[in-house]
Amino acid sequence: MTTKKLNGTVIVTYRCNARCSMCNRYKAPSKPEEEISIETIRKLPKMYFTNITGGEPFIRTDLKDIVRELYKKSDRIVISTNGFFTDRIIDLCKEFPQVGIRISIEGLEKTNNEIRGLDNGFQRGYGTLKKLVEMGMKDVGFGMTVQDKNAPDLVPLYKLSDEMNMEFATASLHNSFYFVEAKNIIHDRPMVAQNFENLINELLKSNSPKKWFRAYFNHGLINYIYGQKRLLPCDMSFDTFFIDPYGDVMPCNGTKDKEVMGNLNTQTWEELWNSKEAEAVRKKVRCCDRDCWMIGSVSPAMHKYIWVPAWWVIKHKFLYFWKKKKYSMYENKIVRDYRDGKVTKEELDKCSTCDMKAVINDGLSDISREQLKDGSGEEIVAADIISQIGNNQNI
Repeated sequence: MTTKKLNGTVIVTYRCNARCSMCNRYKAPSKPEEEISIETIRKLPKMYFTNITGGEPFIRTDLKDIVRELYKKSDRIVISTNGFFTDRIIDLCKEFPQVGIRISIEGLEKTNNEIRGLDNGFQRGYGTLKKLVEMGMKDVGFGMTVQDKNAPDLVPLYKLSDEMNMEFATASLHNSFYFVEAKNIIHDRPMVAQNFENLINELLKSNSPKKWFRAYFNHGLINYIYGQKRLLPCDMSFDTFFIDPYGDVMPCNGTKDKEVMGNLNTQTWEELWNSKEAEAVRKKVRCCDRDCWMIGSVSPAMHKYIWVPAWWVIKHKFLYFWKKKKYSMYENKIVRDYRDGKVTKEELDKCSTCDMKAVINDGLSDISREQLKDGSGEEIVAADIISQIGNNQNI
């Protein structure tokens, strides 16, 4: 029986009101009555850190009850949201001022609204963040998924967050059943990498050790978009887990198809975590070739193998302050090889998680999928939200 603390992500719903161009989850929502219950939440293990995500978590009207239960089990909680349900976010934060809030903003106003498909999405998200800061919330910030379209906004958005003393989290385009997408790919890798390089140097010149380690994480994102092996081992399903709205426990949300270790609705945590099914998934993880570099798997790895990012930080801080030498994306051999024509774009494309021929497994239950016969995911979620709050836009 396991007694060690873990890191967990709780996907409380697959319902989402955004229409993000890189994620089709909004087309495949879960049915509310099937979504993870408080009773199942109570069966989760002790955790160092819990991320609450979706879909859009604040679509759930009982999210405060979920947070209340999770604080009995977790040292720290961060909720990932699109920031649209401002009143609900403010209300929750009044009760839980220690909670972390990460609002997904995909660039400056025009770029963000085009990518996320939400009218006035930037102003809603940014406005929510400002209200949280005014409330005295300490653990708030932006989350950005970098792609060709928004890479030029990377440093400007970081500077905006820095001016407000907010956190700034980054990710890269990704494909998996969770995103209901298999065709995401970065086309102009040098351009995107150059913007990551600029961000890394901004982070390195700060006075924050936390930002220095984030520089290492973004260095790893350059490595990832060039399709290379992870800089650190992946220990998902060993130290970290995801649980979806149906109670299925998975190693992560980055797999091509849904990999299930067990179901917490019908099992105890000890039964699930130590089951034959869980061990079979762990074997798959050890042989996984997707080389994801997402914060959910990288953050625990950076803590576990701390000497690797620590040495990188020491080296680059020394070079930056004593040699006046900035970080360069060409420190990565693959970036030099692509520049020098030793590797082609077609070869790099084959290293990505993009699969133009993939059949998407959306991870839905049969009951949730059945509802799509009566309407699109967008229509179902829109009707759901209207039933909750009517046509009032001050959600």
